[in-house]
Amino acid sequence: MTAVATAPIEAPQSRAIGLETIGMTKIFGSLVALDDVSINVRPGSFHALLGENGAGKSTLVKCIMGFYQPTRGTVLVNGTETEIANPKIARDLGIGMVYQHFTLVPSLTATENLVIARADVPAVIDWKKERQSLDALFDKMPFRVPLNVPVSSLAAGEKQKLEILKQLYLDQKFLILDEPTSVLTPGEADEILGLLRTMTDAGDLTILMISHKFREVTAFADEFTVLRRGQRVGGGMTGQVSVQEMSKMMIGDMKLREQAARKEFTGQPVVLDLAGICADGDDGLPAVSAVNLKVHAGEIVGIAGVSGNGQSELIETLSGQRELSDGRFFVHDKPYEPMRQQMAKLKVFGLPEEPLRNAAVPKMSVAENLAFRSFDQPPISKGRGWMSPGPMRAKARELIASYRVKTPSPDEPIQNLSGGNVQRAILARELSTDVDVLIVANPCFGLDFASIAEIRGQIMDQRNRGAAVLLVSEDLDEILELADRVAVMSEGQITYVARTTETDRNTIGQAMAGHH
Repeated sequence: MTAVATAPIEAPQSRAIGLETIGMTKIFGSLVALDDVSINVRPGSFHALLGENGAGKSTLVKCIMGFYQPTRGTVLVNGTETEIANPKIARDLGIGMVYQHFTLVPSLTATENLVIARADVPAVIDWKKERQSLDALFDKMPFRVPLNVPVSSLAAGEKQKLEILKQLYLDQKFLILDEPTSVLTPGEADEILGLLRTMTDAGDLTILMISHKFREVTAFADEFTVLRRGQRVGGGMTGQVSVQEMSKMMIGDMKLREQAARKEFTGQPVVLDLAGICADGDDGLPAVSAVNLKVHAGEIVGIAGVSGNGQSELIETLSGQRELSDGRFFVHDKPYEPMRQQMAKLKVFGLPEEPLRNAAVPKMSVAENLAFRSFDQPPISKGRGWMSPGPMRAKARELIASYRVKTPSPDEPIQNLSGGNVQRAILARELSTDVDVLIVANPCFGLDFASIAEIRGQIMDQRNRGAAVLLVSEDLDEILELADRVAVMSEGQITYVARTTETDRNTIGQAMAGHH
């Protein structure tokens, strides 16, 4: 095999290892999750793996890590064909993975988390010796974290650094990063990826990063591979391919909805007023503290922030899922409580996080879920508590067509739809009448390009019709694309507000990190 002869030439010059998949195929029953995928990640390279949800990225890396055994295909490590039967073998080969969600033990210190991750932990641990060893090791690392405080007290950026340091401590020379910046501020993301790029440039490390953020891919990766529907459809050097070309590889010939131009408004009245909003979290401690925010007609206000800073609790108070401990809501200067009758009267609608869990009844049909706002009104309701299924299905077919919801029929249980189509269905229900206030939370998380374009287009349409839109999103690019003003939420408070035309990513990122 030619790869066997060529790869070892680089091995003596570099700690980093190269990895190649040849004809990787994985079949689950009737589903072909991976179809003859071959990729080559060179030693010391920073390689991005791109693709829509369901494209096969996770299946590919799970085959590399030994969580799955491929139906067909092989893995070459430094040019040598290698069977990776389980994650322990991957670790022994120097292949590690940093997951999207933290795998640290919150109550233990960084030192304790690192030591217990080793395969050769002694029965009796000499902690003084271990700390000295870690200090010596970290002096050679491009970044470090506090070693002797509980992980629960670390910021998100420090936890992500610790996850990476854990893999380096375990002497992993090939790191798979799964959406590594999803919980980081832009500044933290750039810092960590920049330091990792320094290590790849020095030949100390090889990176394979799953990401959907083109800005990070073009800034830090030197090569990329695109998967679509389980197949490799393209790749190359990042500096030689535009973002538009990468997007085209990911979506193929799919037509995307074009977003309407932003309509200009002046002197619009305040429609939604959050006055001194306070709420407790599930642990009984304050999660939202004295939030004051006004949203005008024809305006999108985007709330940015690192996950866990009170955004979810704030949205839950607005949707009636969490009680206020203090403060009031006003819509058109009238006191507002998030109950069904007031929502209808004041024309308040919304798309919450995880709509299948928070805005739908999974086992009920698409038509029934689409009727939640109108089941007690004509023509569906005939009075005396009777509902007519004919008009309900007719209205459902109309909304399904208008919002391009892909479903076998209006009678299909909504839980059988894809995530993007659940989002479209709930949005169709919420926007099927006049809207004065629209409250949306992470509306495009985990969705495909077409669904993202559709949903962002619908949000902009409502803004252009004069609705007041409150958008909570952990995707700063989404806020910068849609919002007229951005408000940063940190530790339960609004700490920074500015027009998007008068601020920048770095300033917003500093506010997200608590520097304002």
